[in-house]
Amino acid sequence: MPDRKQENPLRVGLANRAMPEPCSVVIFGATGDLTHRKLVPALYNLAVDGTLPQPVNVVGFARRDKDDATFRAELGEAAARFSRQRISEDTWAAFAGQIAYHRGAFDDADAYRSLAERLDRLDRERGTGGRRLFYLAVAPDQFPVILENLRASGLTRAPSGGWARVIVEKPFGTDLPSARALNELVEGAFPESETYRIDHYLGKETAQNIMVLRFANAIFEHLWNARYISHVQITASEPLGVEGRAGYYEKSGALRDMVQNHLLQLLCLTAMEPPAGLDADSIRDEKVKVLRSLRPLEGADVARYAVRAQYGAGAINGKRVAAYRDEAGVAPESATETYVALQLAIENWRWAGVPFFLRVGKRLPKAATEIAVHFKGAPPVLFHAAGQSIDDNVLVIRIQPDEGVSLRMSAKLPGAALRVEPVKMDFHYGTSFGKATPEAYERLLLDAMSGDATLFARRDEVEEAWKFIDRIRQAWDESPDDLAIYSAGTWGPTEADELIKRAGASWRRL
Repeated sequence: MPDRKQENPLRVGLANRAMPEPCSVVIFGATGDLTHRKLVPALYNLAVDGTLPQPVNVVGFARRDKDDATFRAELGEAAARFSRQRISEDTWAAFAGQIAYHRGAFDDADAYRSLAERLDRLDRERGTGGRRLFYLAVAPDQFPVILENLRASGLTRAPSGGWARVIVEKPFGTDLPSARALNELVEGAFPESETYRIDHYLGKETAQNIMVLRFANAIFEHLWNARYISHVQITASEPLGVEGRAGYYEKSGALRDMVQNHLLQLLCLTAMEPPAGLDADSIRDEKVKVLRSLRPLEGADVARYAVRAQYGAGAINGKRVAAYRDEAGVAPESATETYVALQLAIENWRWAGVPFFLRVGKRLPKAATEIAVHFKGAPPVLFHAAGQSIDDNVLVIRIQPDEGVSLRMSAKLPGAALRVEPVKMDFHYGTSFGKATPEAYERLLLDAMSGDATLFARRDEVEEAWKFIDRIRQAWDESPDDLAIYSAGTWGPTEADELIKRAGASWRRL
């Protein structure tokens, strides 16, 4: 039989791969916050680590009037502030020499034609071979005009020996119809194989490690099923409020902003079956199967298995904060949820009868994202008969901020008496491997330049997720009075505690 690894050397997925070839990265929205805080610092850190292809052309596209030198100086200040590594003058000078600014409005056809000429010139001068990565770091309402102009100018058609790819930032629509319309729009300019829908949660090292943890460690994979697991909790909490984003958040809410993408992606990685290989499509095939196996929440089931809430006034770290409805830009009678708790069921052979609890909220006591796998308890004999209370084993996968894995187990407390106490085996990425964990955007940008779509959402993933979320949203829209209120600085409403309590469990304290 032929070696499957030799069939297509480009489809290596999570396996080791060679450094990407030289290319041009064109950032639309180059003067925006995402470019300054995330994209350019990520590219610089790749340069420091020696993993950025050389040469690489970084071309910022925006309408403000400035030249290359001004643009480079502004990005230098941003990199000094937001880079995970200290700025080296020599490294920055070499990297900044590859940055250029291209002025133009998103609806200016001439600006795209001149961009095409500039990229052709850079290909000839610097040997980037017609390889172009277009990053849409703009609001979704700007996608249509940019994509149409890219198509009309011929920039979506790669020169001989090159390629043209596009990275699309979330949100991928606001519901299933808008997601389908957006996907059709993108597909009209770029084929699915060259489209990269970015979710920065999947670029985090621990999110990538979930499959290794599961499928490379027999001690876990043999137990990863309904026979041994009682339930799973996935939590994303943050102490921040809307932070000046009320205009966006009022239209979105926590369900659309976080559950539809971030939390469902983590659910898929936790619950998926072993893929046929480590290539992108094999992995994404299994993630889609999880979404299709979710028992729909609709009608009366939404009231029983879904909780939505909004933060009221309270205190975060000893400082008083306003209620959501008192935030600037929020309607006084707003029903937008800032907290969501869900009980989900995956109707397949592996997970039958195992509840998955998801919760996400703003103005909670701390910032943390984790997956907690709660195993079923040992038989209630021996130590229970001796009056000892034995805690269940819990495997916690920390996505942020302190990336790592911990396992809670039971041990005897030293001394003559028999006392059983929970202890924790803990693994931290930063201390275990002796080097800083790369930022999510570093990995994702490198993958897009390499043509590896493993950590990016495929069209059917996005649409299946919206299909599930839309049913919940519809039920909430039809029952506007079921919004709970929780005090800022607490772990959410009592209704969420009752939700998980009915299943015989309780929320893990982070």
